[in-house]
Amino acid sequence: MPDRPTIRIVVVDDHPLFVRGLELLLPAATEKRVEVVGSTGDASAAASLVSRTHPDLTLVDLHMPPPGGVRAVAAIRRTTPRVRIVAMSGGDDPAPALEALRAGAEGYLPKSSEPEELLPPLLAILDGWAVLPSELLRALLRPTRAVAIDLDSEERRLLRALATGRSTVEIAEELHVSERTVKRMIAALLRKLRVSSRAEAAALAGQVGLLGE
Repeated sequence: MPDRPTIRIVVVDDHPLFVRGLELLLPAATEKRVEVVGSTGDASAAASLVSRTHPDLTLVDLHMPPPGGVRAVAAIRRTTPRVRIVAMSGGDDPAPALEALRAGAEGYLPKSSEPEELLPPLLAILDGWAVLPSELLRALLRPTRAVAIDLDSEERRLLRALATGRSTVEIAEELHVSERTVKRMIAALLRKLRVSSRAEAAALAGQVGLLGE
């Protein structure tokens, strides 16, 4: 529909056929709601490209030549903090995906995803959700160390809201505050938890049993 905004995407991937496929198939599969506005196969050039093109969202392949996809995610997060980052991989190993989430990615999608399947998770990520395959979520939630969280009741309520996938708008309505206030609260909570993304915060909530309260 003409009144729906186009989602501008940058692709960081060293497989030209995959990139070209996204350039051709994403607009066709999403009724032109998604447009690839730039691409690079050089991980070291990713941050510069993103800062020049100002996309809404960046797809980053994790398995790239040095400096690699995870470092590209970290560099993009430092130079263009407002852009949403989605890590992608064709492999089954969850370790690189976990590293990408810690570096600042908001979500992870397998490269086997069909173009028409990408729009819902991309829209969810743009709305502030963390999108992860169930296998990766289980890896995140698997306890690896004892975790102690000293949060007040408001912070725990906010963390539960994040962990259950509520959007910024929904949290603002629930807490009766503005969306800007919610964003400030989330940023402060992430700093206190020493995590860099909603996905990590959700994993931490699961580790300490907060979701069962």
